[in-house]
Amino acid sequence: MRKFTAAALTLWVVLCAGCSSREPAHAPEMRLIRGGEFIMGTDNGLPHEGPAHRVVVDSFYIDAREVTNAQFARFAETTGHVTESERLGWSGVFEPALSQWTRSDGANWRHPNGPGSSHEDMPEFPAVHLSWDDAASYCAWRGARLPTEAEFEYAARGGARNTRYAWGNELAPGGMHQANLWQGQFPYQDRALDGYPGLAPAGQFPPNGYGLYDMTGNVWEWVHDWYAPGYFANSPARNPRGPDRGTQKVHRGGSWLCSENYCRGYRLAARMMTPPDSGLNNLGFRCAADSE
Repeated sequence: MRKFTAAALTLWVVLCAGCSSREPAHAPEMRLIRGGEFIMGTDNGLPHEGPAHRVVVDSFYIDAREVTNAQFARFAETTGHVTESERLGWSGVFEPALSQWTRSDGANWRHPNGPGSSHEDMPEFPAVHLSWDDAASYCAWRGARLPTEAEFEYAARGGARNTRYAWGNELAPGGMHQANLWQGQFPYQDRALDGYPGLAPAGQFPPNGYGLYDMTGNVWEWVHDWYAPGYFANSPARNPRGPDRGTQKVHRGGSWLCSENYCRGYRLAARMMTPPDSGLNNLGFRCAADSE
């Protein structure tokens, strides 16, 4: 019979104190994505977005929506987690009124728009100003993980083949906006024709073919993979997980700052990279989990 010391028992009690409030990895908001084969990347985009290559992914779960302020608050309150932006005392904020990025002292997930703003007033908005480690820690708390880059693109495609966007090849079919993007000449004017001049609450636009919301637009999303510019040329054909090391992590999906004259990150094959300690007001995440 295993024996427990008083110290070990005390530690067990402390660790399990939050067990009842931990979210299950396969929470109701997760969707099971059946594995399959697809063409990842593109030969008609930026050099680091190609070459287009055939990839097979196994079945996995992924959140239907971006992780929200309300969800992240539950994690922070349960675990006492302090984010990197909170420790640094500042984060990166794009200021539309100034048409530029700024260092915003006091900006973090608790104060998404800087001092004077509160996550409590935005419970259903995506949690932002989070580093890669902050996002990975949240997912681990749920018994989950960040999706791989291949899983994210496969899920974002929603079962569609040979399309530029998750909904087809036209950016706004019939004049209907399908994602929270920047309409106008970036960075000078956002006409907000999609109804949102900045960040939008999660899940405001039609889901893709897999029932997933905001896989393009609203916020860029951290994924598991390290970034290397030529990785696609030699990546594994099944369940690629990115290079073993690097200096930047990949994020996917585009954001409310993406426009037709700028990054066009809402394309299914679009990919960007950022140092993992970065916090920005257009960068969030969602969790994934293995399929049993």
